[in-house]
Amino acid sequence: MSPRRTAHSPHAALYVRLPADEARKLDRASHAVGAPKKDLVAGLVARYVDPDSADGLAALRTLGAEAPGALPRRIVVEQDDRDLVVGHHAFRPADVPDVLTPAQVAELLQVDEDAVLALAEEGRLPGRRIGVQWRFARAAVVAWLSGGGEEAGGAGD
Repeated sequence: MSPRRTAHSPHAALYVRLPADEARKLDRASHAVGAPKKDLVAGLVARYVDPDSADGLAALRTLGAEAPGALPRRIVVEQDDRDLVVGHHAFRPADVPDVLTPAQVAELLQVDEDAVLALAEEGRLPGRRIGVQWRFARAAVVAWLSGGGEEAGGAGD
């Protein structure tokens, strides 16, 4: 898999975990020569890594085999779903509605829907009946719950 590059930059991000001793060596070398670690790594790769020749690949295989606990690291994932992206995550939080149904209030309060309807019918939970259905303002339910008094179902219930 080739590294991602942006159209405006000739650089690609590389994230690696090095053994602690080697990471400290790289830090010391960077400090000693006054060069960023990325430049040192790029120079080493340019000078010593040749994946286009058989000799270069053989040298790399030897180097990889010398690493403590080295195992073959090539992983191939066969995928049927072209939308699957390995190693990336996209997250979009769910929309939080301002007006809730009894089921949504029950989920919010972590109680049964029957308990929500009973509190609403008794006038203890702020809500409005629209026709035969109940609707609740999320802000009013949260404020009601935060009240902590008798109306909020305090310790006396």
